[in-house]
Amino acid sequence: MSQPASRYIALSPSAQAAYAQLFDAAQAVELTRSVANLRGSFAAKTVKGRKYWYFQFSAGGKLRQIYVGPDSPHVLQLIERRDDARALQALEPLARAAIVLGCGGMLLPHFRVVARLADHGFFKTGGVLVGTHAFLAFGNMLGARWGDASRTQDVDFAHAGKSLEIALPANLEIDTRAAIESLKMGFLPLTSSDGKAGASWLSERDPDFQLDFLTTLHRGGSEPYRHKQLGILLQPLKFMEYLLQDTQQAVLFCNDGAVLVNVPHPARYALHKLIVAGERSATRAAKSNKDLRQSAALLAVYGERSDRDVREAWRELLARGPGWRTRALSGRAALAKLAPEIDLDDLLPAPLRKKR
Repeated sequence: MSQPASRYIALSPSAQAAYAQLFDAAQAVELTRSVANLRGSFAAKTVKGRKYWYFQFSAGGKLRQIYVGPDSPHVLQLIERRDDARALQALEPLARAAIVLGCGGMLLPHFRVVARLADHGFFKTGGVLVGTHAFLAFGNMLGARWGDASRTQDVDFAHAGKSLEIALPANLEIDTRAAIESLKMGFLPLTSSDGKAGASWLSERDPDFQLDFLTTLHRGGSEPYRHKQLGILLQPLKFMEYLLQDTQQAVLFCNDGAVLVNVPHPARYALHKLIVAGERSATRAAKSNKDLRQSAALLAVYGERSDRDVREAWRELLARGPGWRTRALSGRAALAKLAPEIDLDDLLPAPLRKKR
C-alpha cells in the first residue's frame, strides 16, 4: 500500500517522545492509585490468546480484580515497582508539553467526561473508548496528527457486555449514571417515542454534545439493556465484537491533565470503519464519509511502516463468515473511490482480488 502523506502529518521525534513519557507516567499513576493502599497480589489471565494482568484483592468477603494492562515489559516493570512514589508525579506539565510539541489533545468538556468515568472505574471494568476520540488517541499512539477527521461532539463508550469471552473481565461494580450526573454538565438520558430510556445522554446546554454507550449484539436483540456491573443501559450494535477484541491502552489529555483509557486496536478500528460505512443509510452519507476518511488515514500510517497488523486483522475479519466478508469487500470498494492510492487487494486471498 502506498499512501500520500497528506492524510496525516507525522509527529516530530520530540512529540512522540513526549507522548511516550506521558503514557508511562499515566500508567504508573493509575496503577499506584489503584493498588497502593490495597492488600493483594497480581495475577495474569489469558483472554482470546492474549495475556492480561490484574490486581486481586479481597473486599467484603469477595475476591475483586482491578485491570492493570496487557502483558508487556513496561507493565511488568510497573508491577515490580508498585509502591514507587515517583509514579505520583503531576501529569499536567507532561500533558501541556505533549500538546505544545504537536500531539493531539482533547477539548476540556470531553476530557472531563472521560476522566470522571475513569475515576469511577469504568475502564477498570472493561469499558472501552470508541469512536472519534479513540481515533484521536491512535494518532498520538502511532506518531501521527490528523485533520478534520478527528473532530466530533460525541463521546462514545463501549463494553463487551454479555459477551464475556471477549471482555477484559473485572468484577468491580460501578454506578456510571451517578458518575455522569456528578459532572453537573446538564446530561439527560434520551428516551424513544414510546417513552423508553435509551443508551445515549444529551447535554441540555449543548444539543450537539452526546454520550453513547454501546455493546455487542446478542441473542436478546437490539433493544438497550441495563448492565448490572456498570449501572447503565447499553445499546447493542452489529459488528461491535470485532472492535472490542485485542484492546489497547492509551492516554488522552488536555492542558488540565491526562487519563488512561482502553481503546480498540488501531488496525481493527480501521477495518471496522469499512464495515460501518457500508451499513449506514444514504441519509447518513456524511458519517459514512467520515468513517472512510478515518480508515484511510490509519491505513496510510500502516502503509508507511508495516501492514502486518492490518493483514492479521483483515484475515480474521474475512474468516467471520459470508456476511462479514460481503460488507468488508463493499467497504473496500467505497474506500477505493475515496482513497484510490490505498489498495487492500494485496491483503486479500487471490479469489477475492479485483480483476485487473
